[in-house]
Amino acid sequence: MDNNDTAPPSRRRFLLAAAAAAAAATVRLRALPFPGASPGEVRRLTSPGFLDLQVNGFAGVDFNDPATTAEDLHRALGVLNSHGVTRLLPTLITSSAERFEQCARLILRVKTDAFVGIHMEGPYISPEDGPRGAHPREFTASASIDDFKRRQDAASGHIRLVSLAPEVPGALALIEYLRGNDIRVAIGHTAAAAEVIRDAIKAGATLSTHLGNGAAQMIPRHPNFIWEQLAADEMMASLIVDGHHLPPATVKTMIRAKTVRRTILVTDAIAAAGQPPGEYQLGSVKVRLDETGRVAIPGSPGLAGSALAMDRAVANTVRFAGVSLEDALAMATTNPAAYLGVKTAGTLELEWDTEAFALRIIRLKR
Repeated sequence: MDNNDTAPPSRRRFLLAAAAAAAAATVRLRALPFPGASPGEVRRLTSPGFLDLQVNGFAGVDFNDPATTAEDLHRALGVLNSHGVTRLLPTLITSSAERFEQCARLILRVKTDAFVGIHMEGPYISPEDGPRGAHPREFTASASIDDFKRRQDAASGHIRLVSLAPEVPGALALIEYLRGNDIRVAIGHTAAAAEVIRDAIKAGATLSTHLGNGAAQMIPRHPNFIWEQLAADEMMASLIVDGHHLPPATVKTMIRAKTVRRTILVTDAIAAAGQPPGEYQLGSVKVRLDETGRVAIPGSPGLAGSALAMDRAVANTVRFAGVSLEDALAMATTNPAAYLGVKTAGTLELEWDTEAFALRIIRLKR
């Protein structure tokens, strides 16, 4: 992140610290001997473990279901590990306060260093069709510091990231409160006017949640909330690079606009990830995974999370955006770690097929 001379001192310190951390946290890739490999065909290398800021579920396990068990969560973590994810923010979407509390307490009962906090996505989002995405309308709500405090108490202080729409009543005051309590704020599921996006950034928003998604199908050419976030050097942006959420040309353009060091890869994975086509749950919402890997509410044109794994997201980013493997790995490792102010965990031994754009996790070293 670039320095913002107009920001208050506390915000300048955050932006400077995050920029320094991202610049210093270059992914160090070490080539490994691979007998029989021809130049340009296969590489062997190591990388820090992946850190995913947005995981709603995985391997048939829904983090937003109060009936999920600790055993289920451990099973999902094992499959996530096989795809290189060693740290993550379990993500709880828009729901009743009671359901949020039940799911948060379940997550907290699992004692693991893999969970570095909770990502609270909603309920302070646009209630409109399109920007609301798959979030249930009946539980969307105005932003409230008191409501957030109750949810943070239920999560024993473990909410680390909040995604919200800055146009909902009370949002700017909540952003300022969260910034003052060292909780990261992201803009997402919004239909805000460009000037409201700028106000949110001034108040303390520092991330775009799955930029380009959680939006109406038709918006003004310019100005609009996507351009405003792309242009904001104060903000990092998370992208879902599964080939369904964003076309390849859009991925390439967004990464060029935000730059590599301000881009973070997320999966927004749900229980359908790592599973065969069929019907699955995302909280209280029934969704369907089709044969192409697309997840949607049956009969709806919109998407409902993804079935993406992070190793595939990295490979897709190299293929779509033309960036180096090293840069794509940084977007899945040191960039999100620097944004949260945490360390990566573990070391991945990888194999990269340069012609097939295929990344394989060979081994995870703790």
